[in-house]
Amino acid sequence: MKRSIIVLAAVAGALVNSVAHSDVKSGEKLFEECRACHAIERGVNGVGPDLHGVFGRRAGALEDFRYSPALKKSGITWSRQTLDAYVLDPQKAVPANRMPYGGMPEARDRADLLEYLQQEFK
Repeated sequence: MKRSIIVLAAVAGALVNSVAHSDVKSGEKLFEECRACHAIERGVNGVGPDLHGVFGRRAGALEDFRYSPALKKSGITWSRQTLDAYVLDPQKAVPANRMPYGGMPEARDRADLLEYLQQEFK
């Protein structure tokens, strides 16, 4: 039990450290890959829904986009933590969703990407 707590604390510390040092410019560059399917402008849906105002929005909530039943039923409200888990591995986070993306394994890259998105919506 004690070892599990130490490992959990180390993982949490690494996540906090990567978030504390996120790089908006790097995140903007990383978003170029996302831009193939997503826009940050409101009402501009592509293969994926627009991400304008994504923080605090329930998954599957945009009326003008056809989401997978799995995402609609997920009960997720998008936050930094839920988006981080989803971008890490979309199929693990929400099995049977329609997002054809293999995931972003590097915590630092995800932190940079999410920092960029948060800056865009301030």
